[in-house]
Amino acid sequence: MEKEEGVLNGFTALKAGDRAVVAGFFKGKDSYRKKLLAMGITPGTPFKVVRVAPLGDPVEIQIRGYLISLRREEAALISISDAA
Repeated sequence: MEKEEGVLNGFTALKAGDRAVVAGFFKGKDSYRKKLLAMGITPGTPFKVVRVAPLGDPVEIQIRGYLISLRREEAALISISDAA
């Protein structure tokens, strides 16, 4: 994964078992960004990649004690940083 000032450039590069922290959001659909925020995916929140589907889509993450499945293109809106 490429790094720029502590921010990782690639949610899609994460594998099962990897941990990271939501750093923010990249530009994209505002409606979907609001949906992610409503699901508890907020900046500063740590998460773990639980599993990735065989073809790479969707990806399941554990965040705030529950599991969420996200499509790769939607997860790509999330800017991440190293796990603290």
